[in-house]
Amino acid sequence: MAFRKIDIDALEEDAFGEDEIDFQEIGELRPLADVEAEVNSRAQEVRSLLQRGNTSGALSASLQNPPYGAPFHAAKARNTQTVMEVLNSIKVADVPQLVKSLSPEEQDVLMKYLYAGMAAPEQNNSGHLLAWHEKLTEVAGQGCIVRVITDRRTV
Repeated sequence: MAFRKIDIDALEEDAFGEDEIDFQEIGELRPLADVEAEVNSRAQEVRSLLQRGNTSGALSASLQNPPYGAPFHAAKARNTQTVMEVLNSIKVADVPQLVKSLSPEEQDVLMKYLYAGMAAPEQNNSGHLLAWHEKLTEVAGQGCIVRVITDRRTV
């Protein structure tokens, strides 16, 4: 077995698991049906905005209130796909202007989705995601990367 395939966290007794996040403390514990309904309605809203040519609105809408937590794997995958659809529909030349229009919180969430997209290179265009990453880092700085890496809530 190659060393890159070994899950070190599975061997460590004190490893942090996503199920250990106290969502009640941060106010994000929601019923699964509500989260899935919200993600599906957001996907429809984003598609509608994209069809009307409102890429800025579609990007902002796709980054609002992302699902966090272990029980929401299907909703997280669906929301990631929605964000990837938005990112792939935007020309690279328009990226800096759109990134500047996002709030710092939205920039951090976008960085999380960029990393989630790069984790599945067979499903997404890695070159396009790297271009987004470059432009986002230029605007938001390296602090955005640090905040995303240290945040235990994943998308």
